[in-house]
Amino acid sequence: MAALRHISRKLFYNFKPESKLKSETCAICIRLLNYSAIEYDEKHDPAPVFFNKDIQSLLKTLTRVDLAKVNRRRKLGTKKLEDPEYKFMTDEQLHQAIEKAKKNTEELLQIPPVVALRKPTSRVLSKDPALQGLEKSRMVFTDITFGVKDIERLIVVREPDGTLQEVDWEMRNRINQTYFPSTDRYIKPPKMFFGEYFESLLNRKEYEFVLDRACTQFEPNDPTYQRVVSITYQHVNDNDGFEILRSTRHFGALTFFLVWHKSIDNLMSELIETAHIEEADKLLELFTKVHGISFEGSQELDRIEDYIKKVSSKKAVLELGVQAYKDLAKRREELDTGIETAHGLR
Repeated sequence: MAALRHISRKLFYNFKPESKLKSETCAICIRLLNYSAIEYDEKHDPAPVFFNKDIQSLLKTLTRVDLAKVNRRRKLGTKKLEDPEYKFMTDEQLHQAIEKAKKNTEELLQIPPVVALRKPTSRVLSKDPALQGLEKSRMVFTDITFGVKDIERLIVVREPDGTLQEVDWEMRNRINQTYFPSTDRYIKPPKMFFGEYFESLLNRKEYEFVLDRACTQFEPNDPTYQRVVSITYQHVNDNDGFEILRSTRHFGALTFFLVWHKSIDNLMSELIETAHIEEADKLLELFTKVHGISFEGSQELDRIEDYIKKVSSKKAVLELGVQAYKDLAKRREELDTGIETAHGLR
């Protein structure tokens, strides 16, 4: 793997058309200086595509499940780590324990839902001018019946001018958290999602921590949630942080984000450099299902090269990566042939 990455980089730096490479490199540097939020708008709702069974299957395959990484011991807040427990098991008990671990892994790798940004709510229920001036502050009325979903709970506000209307989303979140608090969610969003605190976390590549906390604090259709995750995904994409999120619940959402916005070149390059050609082909299959663009070729590399010609915006980098992979594959074949000849197998 390391050899392939080294060869690819050497070819890249020795490539002749410097003007094109410089323009691509400068474009990357400019993007790193400032990121803007990329939201899923309601006009192109991604939910029907994201929740498709075939799409989900491909996203899980690309996550590349590593049981050791998924089930690793973690220190969560002030909770102390529990001591490991050792047991003697029969073959049947061991089989049951493995199946239980697999189910637990599936739960831990459940991809956060990808949905469109929510619409602002400001529906006026009634206006009573006679109540104007009765109170100087707004009065909030909440249905605190147990068992009602937070999104469906009736919460209204009476304005000082007598207007009775539905509360906005921010107030709804605060009221729900007040009466029915969720674990690890705060009424006021933590500072870590804003300004220099957020930037510092990204620069330290604390991607999983940021995304985990965002899933806990916000709903998937919240503007702040979509701002945080979209900027995090862009930072991962520009700083080759794919391996940090691989085998976590967020890798599928990251991949879908890149595919949806036709920005898979960096991920494709990483898969080629690490010789995961089958996964690169699965990435193209996902791209085809989302955008309806098919790629010709009987072999995986043929389809990858067709993608480079038709869609890629970083043709030089990907072409060099493919060439490096071919050179390494040829060397391995020659080495295997030499070993078999030396042992008299040929």
